[in-house]
Amino acid sequence: MALTWRHHTLIQSLLSRPPLPQSEFYSIFSGVTGKNPSTHRDLFNDFLLKINKELAYVQFELRGCRNQYDGRVYYGVVNNVADEQSKLGTRYSVPQIAFYKAVIEAIVQDISSQGRITNIEALNIRLDNQAVQGSENSQSRIPPALKNFSISQKEKTLNDLIQDQWLCSTSDGKIGLGVRSFLDLRSWFRSNSVPACDVCNEAGVKAATCSNEDCTVRIHDYCLKKKFLQQKAARVCPGCGTEWNFSGCDEDPGEDAVEMEQTQVPPSNPSSGKRLRSCKREAAHARNEEPVDPVPRKRLRSCKAEAVEPTQVQSQEPSGPVLRKKDRPEAVLNAEAGPSQPSFPSANARRTLRSRRT
Repeated sequence: MALTWRHHTLIQSLLSRPPLPQSEFYSIFSGVTGKNPSTHRDLFNDFLLKINKELAYVQFELRGCRNQYDGRVYYGVVNNVADEQSKLGTRYSVPQIAFYKAVIEAIVQDISSQGRITNIEALNIRLDNQAVQGSENSQSRIPPALKNFSISQKEKTLNDLIQDQWLCSTSDGKIGLGVRSFLDLRSWFRSNSVPACDVCNEAGVKAATCSNEDCTVRIHDYCLKKKFLQQKAARVCPGCGTEWNFSGCDEDPGEDAVEMEQTQVPPSNPSSGKRLRSCKREAAHARNEEPVDPVPRKRLRSCKAEAVEPTQVQSQEPSGPVLRKKDRPEAVLNAEAGPSQPSFPSANARRTLRSRRT
């Protein structure tokens, strides 16, 4: 299936810009498709797969990578061919390219595996080993441009490489690899036997190492958080089993935690939750209130039976508080008493009344 204008827009946005952070690339994708890539992962992956199938004909690839110094994801288009024709598409001179290659070699060979060197170390790099080898008198084969590459030219080249994101200036003022190097040099890292991260299998340029000197395991800081925090795995080296001391494992996972938090869906009807809380408050209030005592009705019945069995009334006297008639609401009294009934004199009373009249 041919690419649509949406695919072309994504490709053009990457070709006309330096590597884009994930948030900006997602924003462009949402603008051209109307879908959020965070919630439509299948659509997003299908777009990238279809683009890479077409770009493969021209030896290009849309690729994503992590900046190993801050853990952020970037996207860009890279060239998969390193022939003489592709080398003509750069604005850097031969000595500048040789200097850049020497700098990245010094960075990946950092013993502390922190992926950085100082400015002084970068400026003092010699370009002799970048000359053509293979003859007995290799010094005579060094191009004059490499011999005459001055300190000021190196300093200017460093600034240009940092500006173009081939190199970066770390938080402590040292020189590290830039995002474009992580994007383009994936095959170079593997061919030069740069130790890979044990979790993601990417080059461990900036990574933590095992405390065991005989162990060569490297793990990126963000991979350590993913391995030890989210998976709740034992904090030991996956290679030799030595306990891994990493203070960052107790910190907030940051971006991963935010993504997990955003997946929590709020209740669809907030008012139902309010009603539930209101009912709970009313139930608690009712429990704290004094219960309605059925004593008044019992007291009324005991008053009616008082003339018949006075001793029985005392035995039936309720133990709780009794509301007297004068203290009870009038409506309650009327409801308990019921409708009023007319009183008629008995037969003995009528005979007594007639005898008195006569």
